[in-house]
Amino acid sequence: MPERSLPVRPDLTQLKNQAKDLLSGLQRGEEAAVADFRKFHPGNIDPASAKLADTQLALARSYDAPSWPRLVQACKLIDAIWRDDLESVRELITQNPNLLHENSRIRNDNWGPPMSYAANIGRDRIIEMLHAMGATDHLPAIIRAELQSQIPTARLLHKLMGSPVLTDGRMFLRDPAYTLSASGTALALELGAQVQDEYGRAAPVDVVLETDSRNPEAKHAILEMYVEHGIELPDTPVMALHRGRIDLLEKHLHRDSLLLRRTFSYQEIFPPDLGCHYSEEGDPLATFATPLGGTTLLHIAIDYAELDIGRWLLSHGADVNAKAEVDHDGFGGHTPLFNSVVAQPNFWVNHRKDNDEARFTRLLLDHGADPSARASLRKRLHPGYGPDTLHQYRDVTALDWGAGFHRQKFVSQQALRLIREQQSDRRSPGEGGSATSIPT
Repeated sequence: MPERSLPVRPDLTQLKNQAKDLLSGLQRGEEAAVADFRKFHPGNIDPASAKLADTQLALARSYDAPSWPRLVQACKLIDAIWRDDLESVRELITQNPNLLHENSRIRNDNWGPPMSYAANIGRDRIIEMLHAMGATDHLPAIIRAELQSQIPTARLLHKLMGSPVLTDGRMFLRDPAYTLSASGTALALELGAQVQDEYGRAAPVDVVLETDSRNPEAKHAILEMYVEHGIELPDTPVMALHRGRIDLLEKHLHRDSLLLRRTFSYQEIFPPDLGCHYSEEGDPLATFATPLGGTTLLHIAIDYAELDIGRWLLSHGADVNAKAEVDHDGFGGHTPLFNSVVAQPNFWVNHRKDNDEARFTRLLLDHGADPSARASLRKRLHPGYGPDTLHQYRDVTALDWGAGFHRQKFVSQQALRLIREQQSDRRSPGEGGSATSIPT
């Protein structure tokens, strides 16, 4: 039982069952249960003689709650906010005034105290009541409302604050940039958020480029809003792609007839001058799945779900089987088909809405993509997806790459099925390819 954080919407019944399961494990003398109990229970109690109240306390401590009743309060308060149950929230806060200022999920996280938590899901009646009861987390609540595109809620909070001018652009633009909330960005700018302050800190273009969100239309809109408010973006082909500006891509192609054959470095895709982040080893801290370093505009368009740009590139002669650069260790050489199989999970979520998450795979195959093309790749997932090791995949096809990828939530099963149907090489997935894990 490691240290835990409550889920966004915890289930009290499930927590009760976890406490019972821990008690049963202690009664059976299970080593793991005994170790967990001793780690989290504050008293010197023989695990064999523990009662349910003892395992409930140990479980509560694993969630950083001082007691079982405090854990129960958190669950009841969150549930009442979700149900928009005004009276239950009022009763819980009246009985326990400290809850008004404590994190709703107990551990410190960005969902915040009850007012901020309610702002995430647009519970305006509850917000007004908590304001009257003395809640003070209005600014964090506005930021959460912007992030979740709860625009009426953000306006309400701003009014409750006395309608101040919110000048700090990094504070009020960063979260809607992360979720690619165009409406949240527009509201922040309307309320006075500055894209650049007296210290030269600019709007969070880095967040827009590095986020794990995938929503091309919203990304384009946010970047254009930044430009309209004074941010200068570099005049590069990759930035034209990020902006969704086919007109700018056409100008670049007119100036450089070899543009569609070019490959682009990580520094060109995620410019350090715009604040993009890199590890000490020089790896980008942006979120993407199939490697992007040394790839073509077509590879990049697929990762960013830029369907119109992908079509434009192919219609203007982009090589559907163009290979990424190969590094000094022999990794790379993958074609855009690889990127269409393994991508950010939010990419698939967006395209599941119309049940066509394989649209890029289909586009590539329709233009002659070769399913038998092979490459060697290695991948360590972004830290935001939890601790991970570096995985290597040697001499694999796009089908091998997807079927063997170490985190299947990044893989489109539709795309794999489509490739299986159309591949010219009918061998079994993984035959001839390999995947090994290297500890970090």
